Amino acid sequence: MRIPKNTHVAVLMGGWSPEREVSLRSGDACGRALEAAGFHVTLLDVRRDIAAVLDELKPDVAFNALHGKWGEDGTVQGILETLDISYTHSGVLASAVAMHKEKSKCLFRAAGVPVAESILVDIEEAAAAHPMALPYVIKPVAQGSSVGVHIVPAGANNPVTSIVNERKLYGDKVMVERFVPGKELTCAVMGDVALGVIEIEPRVGFYDYEAKYAPGGSNHVLPAQIPQEVYRRVQQYSLSAHAALGCKGISRADFRYDDTPGEQDLVILEVNTQPGMTGTSLVPELAAHAGHGFEQLVTWMVNDASVNR
Repeated sequence: MRIPKNTHVAVLMGGWSPEREVSLRSGDACGRALEAAGFHVTLLDVRRDIAAVLDELKPDVAFNALHGKWGEDGTVQGILETLDISYTHSGVLASAVAMHKEKSKCLFRAAGVPVAESILVDIEEAAAAHPMALPYVIKPVAQGSSVGVHIVPAGANNPVTSIVNERKLYGDKVMVERFVPGKELTCAVMGDVALGVIEIEPRVGFYDYEAKYAPGGSNHVLPAQIPQEVYRRVQQYSLSAHAALGCKGISRADFRYDDTPGEQDLVILEVNTQPGMTGTSLVPELAAHAGHGFEQLVTWMVNDASVNR
């Protein structure tokens, strides 16, 4: 559906997840692009009274630029469904399942998308002794942007004891996942089309929060310099994962590819239903590579908005 350019779009940004600052940057960038494209834009730094604010404002469309828990896990989507406000990105169920890394893996496996072996472990148990053969990764079960990720390398004498002091971030259980060495790859899906594949080269360490959002934190190679057969598999797995979760609009799938001779191990890590839209973000770069400028991209997202997603 083509939405008139004078449509009132409320950009939801900020919130109170650990990714608040990145969300503010995404929202600001999207708001400026939407205004330049001719939309009437209201920027909303989301607080816990957002339902009352939206009910009074009555925008035509909510552009969801929230990241992380609450904004990306189906909660705010449920509010928008209740208020009958069209919104961007995925709906309640897809958002909730995608945010829970272990539950989303069940759907990926069923769809034939390979995943790294993982277990859920009580946080005290993971801090007391190595819960898996080294090397492994500890992650929050339901956070984004690599918040709280620890890589425990081969040869590490002790587990990560500091996690017990961050229970508010992790909850009672953590995900412990087999570490897959090699390349970090990502691919975006726009509607029913898989865009290109980027290889991410962090300047230091791995693709953590700093590498994702700090200027110069990582180098993006587009198109990724990988075998064409692997490139196509990443695109197909991205589409399959997007469909398995029931995602709408834009999503971005992250992968690890071990290109060690004799290994060729490719696994999906997660699907992001609210990918970053900052100046260093991957989705705008992938869209531009496919011929969609930033204004065109956000306009497409507004045109794609709906309820009952």
